[in-house]
Amino acid sequence: MLGPSAHVDPFARDNLPPADLWPALPQNGFDYPERLNAAVELTDRMVEQGFGDHVALIGNGRSRTYKELADWTSRLAHALVADFGVKPGNRVLIRSANNPAMVACWLAATKAGAVVVNTMPMLRAGELAAIVDKAEISHALCDTRIMDELATCAKTSRFLRTVVGFDGTANHDAELDRAALSKPVRFTAVPTGRDDVALLGFTSGTTGKPKATMHFHRDILIIADGYAKEVLKVTPEDVFVGSPPLAFTFGLGGLAVFPLRFGAAACLLENASPPNMIEIIEKYRATVCFTAPTAYRVMLKAMEDGADLSSLRAAVSAGETLPGPVYDEWMEKTGKPMLDGIGATEMLHIFLTNRFGDSRPACTGRPVTGYEARIVGPDMAPLPDGEIGRLAVRGPTGCRYLDDAERQQAYVRDGWNLTGDSFWRDEEGYFHFAARSDDMIISAGYNIAGPEVEAALLAHDDVLECAVIGAPDEARGQIVEAHVVLTEGTAADAMTVKRLQDHVKATIAPYKYPRRVVFTKALPKTATGKIQRFRLRESDG
Repeated sequence: MLGPSAHVDPFARDNLPPADLWPALPQNGFDYPERLNAAVELTDRMVEQGFGDHVALIGNGRSRTYKELADWTSRLAHALVADFGVKPGNRVLIRSANNPAMVACWLAATKAGAVVVNTMPMLRAGELAAIVDKAEISHALCDTRIMDELATCAKTSRFLRTVVGFDGTANHDAELDRAALSKPVRFTAVPTGRDDVALLGFTSGTTGKPKATMHFHRDILIIADGYAKEVLKVTPEDVFVGSPPLAFTFGLGGLAVFPLRFGAAACLLENASPPNMIEIIEKYRATVCFTAPTAYRVMLKAMEDGADLSSLRAAVSAGETLPGPVYDEWMEKTGKPMLDGIGATEMLHIFLTNRFGDSRPACTGRPVTGYEARIVGPDMAPLPDGEIGRLAVRGPTGCRYLDDAERQQAYVRDGWNLTGDSFWRDEEGYFHFAARSDDMIISAGYNIAGPEVEAALLAHDDVLECAVIGAPDEARGQIVEAHVVLTEGTAADAMTVKRLQDHVKATIAPYKYPRRVVFTKALPKTATGKIQRFRLRESDG
């Protein structure tokens, strides 16, 4: 079933799910040689194809051409192998905000045959430790500006042996950069197999326990040769900008893989706030934007105030469902459709989408070529058009969890991937989002597990009991709302709210903090003591 491997560390392949738990993975039209290194295809191969002088990456005050990127990543790969002992198949964690250096480190580690784990800078030591332990990560590359939490994690880690700093600014003045300076610009990349794991995408899931999705070298190219080519129709003249972290597969695809596959340019922002994105769009005449509906609403307001976003030809919305009014207003102001789409970390990227010339409000569209989707009931039988059920999808990419048979069996049934979303299909074959099938809170494009926030709150001395839900919010889709029973003698006031919010921000990633705290005398419970969160949601409604 699997082709040859170049990994001397077999951990990733050894921890793939059993073959009988895999989804169907039809590869029609996505034919790659047995030996394939995705990083080579996105750098050296582009130089060979004549794109050497084209700008590849823009960020932190400078631009880098494809030739510069190919040389830079080769030098870094030499350093990783010769100076830091990275071997094919080793897991390498990268911790950084969105910047060209992070992309270079990812590509360099991939050239060296490593399995890369990209992480967000907001993660705390405990969250990083859970990832390190799950993937048995031996090496970590970290922007020197944010070393503290990783250093804390490494002190007690059984697996993490080597932590190397790199310079996320344009100065190239850190341990990894200095080691790479004297290295040659030619590096013979590890001849990884197309079925070798190249990337682990971590996501928390509703329990807060990390789960890792496994993606092959071919998968990284499939999302570009499928969605980016068919739907976005990327050309070398395109300039990409967006807000999702490169640590999310949505961000890695939209801001690195898609532009680099076609000789286009990516503008990377460490702080991708809507005002900063607007500035970049205006300055570099960006043509493709990836962000959540929340940001597009701010952009629409900015256009009223004179912002010039006329260079954008494609506005891709994902991370949360796109409200019809936002789509309509964007169409009205720009004359161009906003492309709503749905993807999943398990599937690597978008598999269901609108298209140019074939889009409509409050509609997610149709499957990307190579994928098929259906609406199914609890028994996996297809439901009639118009009826809400579970979204099932299959195609050239699909779910493979690292060493997690229980989750694998829940996500994949009868060869289909069950995304955890409820949809309905109209009689014309277009798919429409109804709701999340689980209790995941999706706030401004971030997935937040309620139990994880509860655990952080319960660690505070002022909290006796708590329950966390997603509350509707016009700007963010949902916000984290905490219902808290305080310990005796604690004042239910604004000072306590701030104290609890600050505690959560310091314990887990800050974006997970409860934006609304509701104090209550008691939580609704069943006779067995289980908290009835649905009643809290009803009281919100």
